[in-house]
Amino acid sequence: MCWSATADLVAGTAITAIGVTCVARARSPRELPLAALPLILGVHQIIESAVWRAGGGSGTATLAWAVVALPLLAVWVPVAVLLAAPPGARRRLAVPVAVGLGTAGFLAYALTRRTVTAEIRGHTVGYVIDLPYAAPLVVGYLVATVGALLLGGDRWVRLLGVAVAAGAGLCAALWRLEYVSTWCALAAVASVVLLLRGRPPAWVTRRANGGNRPPE
Repeated sequence: MCWSATADLVAGTAITAIGVTCVARARSPRELPLAALPLILGVHQIIESAVWRAGGGSGTATLAWAVVALPLLAVWVPVAVLLAAPPGARRRLAVPVAVGLGTAGFLAYALTRRTVTAEIRGHTVGYVIDLPYAAPLVVGYLVATVGALLLGGDRWVRLLGVAVAAGAGLCAALWRLEYVSTWCALAAVASVVLLLRGRPPAWVTRRANGGNRPPE
């Protein structure tokens, strides 16, 4: 992941297939946006493989990557978590949703006014965009995405939030300039957790039922 065009293409294809499975297993229409998250992230990695093959630059693939990574995820993640959450958890998710809407709006406006450029930096891709108020935007983005997952209504969503938060910290420590690219890649891998949410393995079901076989 992020190491080459081939790695992004292979990983993105696999995660996209998992996303299709998650959508098929969605238990209600309200859960479809959350179930589709691996699908979006898988396609996102496939888009980045096109950025690799183009040698970076500011072409269509770079802009498409930025649109998904920045405004789309900032609003999609908190809204998807809110829709899938049980009624008791929805009130506390209002803050990530509001922050996500504001952050996404600002980022979308910035993408219409400024050019995004991708740079191949060894085994990662760095994306450059001259954003005003960058620090508050990063905070708002993380509150909207990671915050919503951590406040999610079930343990699988919270587990995904923990994994994504850990990935954010790791990427920030190791690759400061390539942070967004590597974090999105790790988030895509972590989103596989949603596959387990749709249909947990048998040992998880047995444990939840006190060691007995789940009811037929």
